[in-house]
Amino acid sequence: MTFGLHICRGNNQSMFYASGGYDPIAERVLRRTRYQRFLLEYDDERSGSFAPLRFVPDDRVVVLGLVSTKQSRLEVRTEIIRRIDEAARYVPHERLALSPQCGFASTLEGNLISAEVQWQKLALVAGIAREVWN
Repeated sequence: MTFGLHICRGNNQSMFYASGGYDPIAERVLRRTRYQRFLLEYDDERSGSFAPLRFVPDDRVVVLGLVSTKQSRLEVRTEIIRRIDEAARYVPHERLALSPQCGFASTLEGNLISAEVQWQKLALVAGIAREVWN
């Protein structure tokens, strides 16, 4: 069994409830907890830099939530790959993964994003993952 922790900043009707980087909690949460996976939101500037990833132990995986579930704008493939490479300065590629930053419908109301766009974003994530990790 693998245990993971998703640090959520809120995901209700395309709104968020918190902003700020992981710096204040990084050492305590990333280094001192025993979760094997960290699912972290990095879909926009309110998430801060990748520098807190320096606290991730060598036996853990970081799932980079680089694709927004709140905005309909489809992310640019090359920009996502650039950000994965940027995160790899702190955690090697082989211990990184890619996902949407949160669920598309974390609450009953869901987010203000069409099913068609959700599928496009999931296809983007899958395509980038095949390109980067194969």
